[in-house]
Amino acid sequence: MFYKVIRVLVRGLVFILNGRYDVVGKDNLPDKPYILVAPHRTWWEPIFFALVIAPRDATFMAKKELFKNPILRFILVHAHAFPVDRKHPGPSVIKTPVKALKKEGKVLIMFPSGTRYSEDLKGGAALIAKLSKAPLVPFVYQGPLTFGGLMKHQKITIGVGPEIDFDFKAKLDEKQTTQVNDDMEIAWKNIDKEIDPSFEYIPPKKKH
Repeated sequence: MFYKVIRVLVRGLVFILNGRYDVVGKDNLPDKPYILVAPHRTWWEPIFFALVIAPRDATFMAKKELFKNPILRFILVHAHAFPVDRKHPGPSVIKTPVKALKKEGKVLIMFPSGTRYSEDLKGGAALIAKLSKAPLVPFVYQGPLTFGGLMKHQKITIGVGPEIDFDFKAKLDEKQTTQVNDDMEIAWKNIDKEIDPSFEYIPPKKKH
């Protein structure tokens, strides 16, 4: 219930901050639990993804340090986030999202490339898909990459692609994991081109 209340409030806040946003390929959204995979471009894109997949509830990983603040912890827990120790990830990194997908019917929002500045894909998405039997659905965010740009109502488009081809019966080995990662990269590029053929993602410079 709290999650749905947050979603309504956030939808209103997003409208105030940036007006309306466009969604391309919304008919690709499955009518079942799935794993939303996307390249990580901004810290607020999960908010837009969560709004796009409504009325389904989302769950996502958040670094454990964020849960130290009691107020933020309350919000994160009720927003269906779960803590992850990035340096020493335990079995819960896999078990928690698999349970959310299989037993709770949620959508897992996942950024296989890790940080916003990393291009090295991890095998976690393929493993969670294998264990949960949930399809991998590629998403991309195109829009402002700075909060100033967000406030200036720069155009935002969320793209959704068709499910990534995944053989759930095959043994999940390094070859299949690599293939899935390659297919995700290709899917993201195809969605980007469909939204804007001239699109090029240029990460904002880090502040030192």
